[in-house]
This record gives sequence, C-alpha cells and structure tokens, in this order.
Amino acid sequence: MVLAPVLNEPIERAADPGIARAVVERVVEAHPEVADDLAERALVRDGLIALACASRSLSTAVIGHPSLLDPLRDERGFATERDADGYAASWQEHADHSPAGLRGWKRRELLRTAARDLLGLADLPAVGRELAALAETCLGAAVGIVAPDVRLTVVGMGKLGGRELNYASDVDVLFAHDGDADAAERSARELLSTMSTPTPEGIVFRTDADLRPEGKSGPLSRSIDSYAAYWERWAQTWEFQALIKARWVAGDADLGEQFLDAARPHVWPEMLDPDAVREVRAMKGRAESETARKGLTERELKRGRGGIRDIEFAVQLLQLVHGRHDESVRPANTLAALGALAAADYVGRPDADELDEAYRYLRTVEHRLQLWDEQQTHTLPSDGTARRRLARVMGYRDRGDGSAVERFDADHRAQQARVRTIHERLFFAPILDTLAGAGPLTGEAVEERLTAFGFVDVASTRAALRELATGLTRRSKVMQQLLPVILGWLSAAPDPDLGLLQLRRLAEGPARSASLATTFRESPGAAERACRLLGSGRVLGEALRRQPDFVEALGDDEALAREKTRAELVEEALGTLGWRGGAEQRREGLRRFKRRELLRIAARDVLGFATVEEAGRELAGVAEACVEAALRMLEPEQPFAVIGMGRFGGGELSYASDIDVLFVYDGDTPADFAAAERTAEALMREIGATTAEGQTFRIDADLRPEGKQGPLARSVDGYRTYYERWAKTWEFQALLKARPVAGDPELGKRFAALVEPFVYRDPFPDDAVREVRRMKARIERERIPPGEDPEFHLKLGRGSLSDVEFTVQLLQLVHGAIRPEVRATATIEALRRLQEAGLIDNDDATALEESYRFCERARNARYLLTGSPTDALPTDGAEALKLARVLGYIHRPQASLRDDYRRVTRRARKVFEQTFYGRAET
Repeated sequence: MVLAPVLNEPIERAADPGIARAVVERVVEAHPEVADDLAERALVRDGLIALACASRSLSTAVIGHPSLLDPLRDERGFATERDADGYAASWQEHADHSPAGLRGWKRRELLRTAARDLLGLADLPAVGRELAALAETCLGAAVGIVAPDVRLTVVGMGKLGGRELNYASDVDVLFAHDGDADAAERSARELLSTMSTPTPEGIVFRTDADLRPEGKSGPLSRSIDSYAAYWERWAQTWEFQALIKARWVAGDADLGEQFLDAARPHVWPEMLDPDAVREVRAMKGRAESETARKGLTERELKRGRGGIRDIEFAVQLLQLVHGRHDESVRPANTLAALGALAAADYVGRPDADELDEAYRYLRTVEHRLQLWDEQQTHTLPSDGTARRRLARVMGYRDRGDGSAVERFDADHRAQQARVRTIHERLFFAPILDTLAGAGPLTGEAVEERLTAFGFVDVASTRAALRELATGLTRRSKVMQQLLPVILGWLSAAPDPDLGLLQLRRLAEGPARSASLATTFRESPGAAERACRLLGSGRVLGEALRRQPDFVEALGDDEALAREKTRAELVEEALGTLGWRGGAEQRREGLRRFKRRELLRIAARDVLGFATVEEAGRELAGVAEACVEAALRMLEPEQPFAVIGMGRFGGGELSYASDIDVLFVYDGDTPADFAAAERTAEALMREIGATTAEGQTFRIDADLRPEGKQGPLARSVDGYRTYYERWAKTWEFQALLKARPVAGDPELGKRFAALVEPFVYRDPFPDDAVREVRRMKARIERERIPPGEDPEFHLKLGRGSLSDVEFTVQLLQLVHGAIRPEVRATATIEALRRLQEAGLIDNDDATALEESYRFCERARNARYLLTGSPTDALPTDGAEALKLARVLGYIHRPQASLRDDYRRVTRRARKVFEQTFYGRAET
C-alpha cells in the first residue's frame, strides 16, 4: 500500500518504523476514510504512530474501532488534562451506560491519556492523575449501575488513592456501608464483577478489595464501626501504612468522609509503637528476598534493588513517623509527599530532587512496559528485541557513544544505584526509631514533663526550652518532634538543667542552629551523646560551644573507641602550627589543638570509650605533642630535650594537671648554657602564656635542681654533679617518673641512663626509706587545703591516691635495682609489674588499683563538672548528686558514692599501712 508522502518522515522517526508503518497501513486498509485524517491532521498522525510503537493492544483496538481516535481530532480538548469532573461529564454524554458501554468508553479515554503521554503533552504525575480520575469515574458509574439504592461508599487505596495509577494497575478499593449489610455485600460483589470480568471488549479496570480487614476471608463491606473495632484490636502496621493512601472515590461521599475520619487517628497516632518501624522494614525485606529468590533483583522495576518500592517505602515510613504531628507531610501521592517532606526538612532537598527524578523515570519505564499489552508487568524484558523497543519508546537512539539499549541500560543502572543509596539512608535512618515512641510536647504538658524528667528549676528550664525551640525548630520541623526526646536524653544526664542551658547556648545563631538541627536529625545517636556531655559539666559544654562540629563526630563509634598515638598527636599539632607566622598565632594554634583534643578525650572518657589509664595517657600525649611542636618551632641552637616529671612523666595526666618538666641540653660552654636558657624560657612562654584562646598547659619546672632558685636548663654533666653531691631523697623519688617527652631523643636517653643509678640503688639505704616515710607523714599532716573534706579527700585522704602512689614508689625504690622489671613510670603499670614479680599480694594490688581508679575517675569527673581543680568529694548535696551521676551511680547515688569511697579507701589504707610501713623493708 502506498501511504501519503507526509507520513513517511514521522514513520521513519518513530521508535519502531516497521511496526509503525504496518499499523498505519492496516488502519488505512480497513478504514480508508482515516487516510485523509492521517494526511491532514498532525495530531492524529503522530498519535497513531506513537501508539503503534508503544502499545500493541491499543493499536490493534484502533484497527478494529477507528472511532477511538476521535479524542485526537479535538486538538483543544486533547491538550487539556481531564479531571474526575471532566470524565464524569464525558461519561454522561456517552450514549451507552451499560457495562459494555462503560468498557468501550474507558478504552477510548485510556487511549486519549496514552496518546497525551506518548506525545509529551502530559508528564508522569498528570498521567497518573488522569488514569486515577478515569478509574474513579468508572467506579462511580459502576456504583450507579449495580447499587443505585444502597448507601455504599468506595474508598480508593494504593495508587488509585494516591492519584498515581498505572496503565495496568489493579484498582485497590475498600467498601463501607450504612444499613443493610447483605445488600451492601451483594452490591460490592456486583461492582467488582462489573469492573473486572473479562469480555471480548476487555475489562473496565481490574478491581481488588484484598486490602480489606481479614483480606479475602473477610466481608467485602463493613460498617464504619466495624472498621474502627478492627483497627483498634487487630490491624497490623502494614494496614495503617496502606491507609496513608485512602481517599473517597465513589458512592456516598458523606460516608466516605466518615470512614476517613475514623481511620485518621489510627494512621496518625500521637504515639507510634516503636515496633512499627521495624515491621515496615521487615516487610520490605521479605519482599526483596522473594524478588531475589526469583532472580529478578536487577530487572524488577517495582520490588528490585533501587526500584519503585524503595522510593515509596522510604516516603511512607517517613510519613508514618513524622506525619503524626505534621499534617503537611500526609499527601497520598508519592511525589507530593516527597516534596512535602523536603519542604519540612525531613528529607534533604538534594535527596528529594534525585528521588523525584528517579521516580518519574522508573514509573515512566513501568508505563511503557505495561502499555504494550495493557498487562500488569514490572520486569524489564530479557529478550533483545523487546528491550530495544522499550529503549527506543523511552526516547533512546543509537549514537556514537552506544546503542539505544546500551544507553538505556547505563542510565537505568545509574538510577537504581542512586535510589538505593538514598533509600538506605532514609529508610534505615536512626532518627525514625528514635522518634517512633515520642509523643508531642504540648504547652500544657511542659511543666509536668519537665518535673517528671528531673529538671529542678522548672521556670528557668521552661524559658531555656522556649529559646531552644525557637532557635532549633525555626528551620526544621523534625526538631519540634525531637524536643521531647531531647528532654528525655537530657534527663538521663547528670545535670539536666545545665545540659539544657548549654544546649541552648550551643544552638545560638542561625548557622549553628541549622547545622545542629541537621546533625540531630541525621545522627540521633550523636545527638543523645551530645546531650549526655552537655549535662556532664561546664568544661564539656564550653568545649562543645567552641567546637560545635564535634557533635557530628559523636556518632562515630570507631573513632571514639580509638586511642591516638603520640606520633599522630605530634603530627596534628605540627600541622596546626605549620602555616602560622608569629609567636602569638602559634600559641593560639596550640591552644586550639589542645582544646580540641581535650574535648575528644573527655568525650571518650564520659561516654565509656576510654579507661582512666587511657584518658591519662592520651592527655599526656597531647601535652607531649604541644611541647614537641612548640620546641621544633623554636629551633634550638644545640641538642635540647624535655623530661616529663610527675604525672606528665608517668603518662597519667588528669584534666586539671600541670605538666612538670626538666630541661637538659648538650654543651659545656657559657654560650651553650645561655642558648639553652633562652630556649627553655621561650618554651615556657610558648606553652604557659595566656592568650585570647586561653593557656595550653600550666607548665612547671620547679622539680629541677635548686628549684626556683636554679637555672631552667642544665647540661648532662650539670645534672650528674648535682645528683652526686646535693640531691635529696625526694628528688630521687621524683625521678621515678622521669621520661623523655620532647626534643632530641638521644639526649633524652642519655639523661635517663644518667639518673637510673641514682634512683635504683642496691641496697636502697634504710635512712632513705625512713625519709620517704617521714615525707609522706608530713604531707598527710600539712597539705589538705582548708575547706576540703579530709574524710573524703581523693588525693591526700587515707587510702586515696597519694597512699597508692607512695606505696608503689617505695616498692620500686627498694626493689628496682635488682628487679628491673618493676621499673615503670605509670602508677597502675608499675603496680601490675610489682604484682607479677611477687612483690605485692594479688589481693593487695587489687585493693590499691581499685582505690586509684575510683579516686582518679572522681577527680576527673569533678573537674569536668565544675571547671575548677578540686581534690575532695563535694559536701554540697546537689553537687554530690551530679558527681555521682557522672560516675554512673543510679540507685541512692550520693550515698552509694560515699559508701564506695569508704570501702575502697579503707581497703587501700590497710594495704598501705602494712606495705609502706612494714613489708617494704624486707
């Protein structure tokens, strides 16, 4: 057959020119009168060619019934989206209102929508709306045919309810009635038959009521009261999830509204069972497993990896959690709901935009698959010919960078990957589990809730909460929902009132509040830990206020569990100083580095990621890094080393510790001495000077020979001369802690070798033992400061830190010369070595270690709480309660804290008196 020349070009441009030509020829051959329309009407011509390539079923129908092309002859009407009212008017104009007439009318209207879709006059959302409106009108017509006198309502579910129907979707419905249940049941059954029974003319829509209570085993229609009773007692999470899509579509409108009103509190409860989130995830997981079992994970558009269900389930789970308290995110339509979730900041805008694009793409592919034979399919074809046709109908053509199929496949894989990545981030977001059990914090409930949560100053707390809510929630509705959870987290902190106050300060300013809201939303685990830290003391609160970015790092368990090495810390400290020019800038850089690391270590400590030894070791490592970096910047003129003493040398600093040091240099001329003294003085300034950023460390060189009266630095020979002639026993005892910490490593080793024979003598003189004992007794008598409770002193109290340290040090002095394995600078490590060497009983060692740990943890916690160095348990009841809670006491915290102090120090004191004054000599 010879076609009009005007048809040749559009046919050759078609997705499948061979099929397009064959269909056009068959239509013209069967109905010659159509030839003129095809030649003269571009819309009819282009529409038929597009339908021929995309839908075997519709083009076959046109061959039999060319009147199906009538909508394409009305160019103005064809360009307009048709809603339910438009379809209703069209149906009323239709001559045949029988079931057969309904099927024919539906086929014509479906072809109209398909042609608008294929010609680019309707985008994906418009196609879904038109198909849903068409189904809605068909349902209304069917109700009129089968149940004109029964009070029956039809509720649209699934894609019908969401106005996002496919070409071959099942139409999911629920029926509700008022009155005669038997009549309603018969009418519902007849309606399903009218809609779904196959005939030579096809069906209206496959209509499914299986989402009803009890599924296929339950009655087709129920009264509103029956639905409410079922939802109250037996409904499962998936049924409430399905009701997100519910809307009235046909039948009695008032009854439909009653249904929706009854369902609403069950779909959007004030409190969501936390198990609901897990159930939705489990249901999705089962569907994926079934798809994988069939080997369709990559080819299934709907249930496969990165498919349509990934987007829909993520959106619906977010709706279930957030929609309870935010009506704006309740749209039944997936894309509308996604946009609402983004507008409310429950989903980041970039993620929402990518999911929107992917959903349109995936649903379009689904439409093209289903349109071919109007069959419900979601699987990409494995057949090469079918896959090529799909790719070309989707608009892909062969090009230099690949064939149509190759380009389609590449784009499809990319869309799947993007969807899956975002789905996993949203669907498994911990914030959903966190919010699931949270109810609203209404104005009336605030005071009661604050009191119940343990906040003491309710008036101040309410004001702080109001300011916090204003700052955090202005840009993020999720923070409004999270506030009750935040209060719960703060209530578990040692000082809830302080925690809330410091959280408010942390959120001051629009940039800070926006950043904090994002972190709290995306990492509730980090948020909970931040609340714990903020309520654990002023030191941590101030540190977080200065470094708000650290809140995000609190969600990284691996990073929090890892102890940094000295080399890492030195490298970071040097990196902080590398680009800074002047001395003041260097000092500020060191102080920032120290503050950042102090926060990290304190967080590890308070959150249980670090033992007391690890915290002390890392604090010492930070001090070493600061000293090393500062010394390198000074570029000493000769070999110069810094020796750590006291707790610094022992690698067991506390948060409030000074760093005790000695300075040693290599040289023997006055010029060498003068240069070393300049270096020592400059280093003391670099570390100890106060700047706008505070002080790096309080640095103390008073343990040097001659104390404050002596020079800051001495040569190796100078130290040897002093120790040989003038040093006292306490100075040798102090050298037990001596350890090179910075500067020239070889020089540090020479110093360590120099002092060893002075410290470890065989035998250790009896008069030196007596001197150590006299010094300990004098400390106990004279050194507890006024105002500190001697009964609960952590450093100088009976059985506390000094008892443990003196016991360990005297044993090292007495036995270290002939038992070198007991030499260690750290107290706990030295105690363990003494135990392994059999120089202290296991039970005695355990008692000393337990007291040391208890007292050191309490000192550290006290400092973090108050920001002031204090060495005694607090006498104030409120302060004692906070300290006890920081240390983990829950039941009778204040009494338990003091009871434990008495218990551990009593045992340690007994060991001290036996060992320090008795067995140490043997």
